[in-house]
Amino acid sequence: MKEQAIRSTPGIPMLLLLLLAQGLAVYLFASNLPGEGGSGWALLASGLLTLAVLVSLGGFYMVEPNQAAVLSLFGKYVGTVKDQGLRWNNPFFAAKKVSLRVRNFESGKLKVNELDGSPIEIASVIVWQVVDSAEAVYNVDDYESFVHIQSEAALRAMASAYPYDQHDDGGIALRSHAAEISKHLTEEIQERLAQAGVNVLEARISHLAYAPEIAQAMLQRQQASAIIAARTRIVEGAVSMVEMALEQLSARQVVELDPERRAQMVSNLLVVLCGERGTQPVVNAGSVY
Repeated sequence: MKEQAIRSTPGIPMLLLLLLAQGLAVYLFASNLPGEGGSGWALLASGLLTLAVLVSLGGFYMVEPNQAAVLSLFGKYVGTVKDQGLRWNNPFFAAKKVSLRVRNFESGKLKVNELDGSPIEIASVIVWQVVDSAEAVYNVDDYESFVHIQSEAALRAMASAYPYDQHDDGGIALRSHAAEISKHLTEEIQERLAQAGVNVLEARISHLAYAPEIAQAMLQRQQASAIIAARTRIVEGAVSMVEMALEQLSARQVVELDPERRAQMVSNLLVVLCGERGTQPVVNAGSVY
């Protein structure tokens, strides 16, 4: 079922035409009253004309900006009218209004297991728009409810495909890669809503947190990981500075160091450099552990 445009008649000229027709019907009736030598055919024409006007009034409908009227005749899809204002079509057509405006909603907080199996709470904001009124009306029962349910299903599927935090370089995580996650979520939702004539303009995470039962433990793990990463950077920097100092001493021939004195100098430099930053590596016989 694909949307197809259908022509409609402007409502104001049609309304004026019907008023003229009704005026004519009144004139025919008034000038041919029974008992005054009036024509029976004129009275019949007046009655039929009045009936036609009354039936034709059912063909008027209003189309607002960014709105479509889906027309059907006895259950069969006829076409879609997007012309704004008062419109007129066959009075036997049934018109169903569909909004084409951009809409958004925020899903509820869902509890799902991320890639590593930890329970998390996640919610998203979805911005969407109907682009095919026929599909929205006839392919699904209630397209607004369909959008909400399928969006939450897509959010669950996406959240379970990524870890909460990034563990490896180059890996995508829910917390640290907002752009990539939003793109994947948009594609996931669009794939599910394509048959409903809906276009997903944007989807992004609005809430992300560990579930309350594990939040404290995960906070402690994050703090421990941060401390380990900081100390690793400190040790790497200290080793690089010691290596640079020894190279410059050798290049400038400031002092000749035998292996024992070289190890002692390395130990002293590492103690000074790392001690200033709160981390002291264990040095033994010129090797750093």
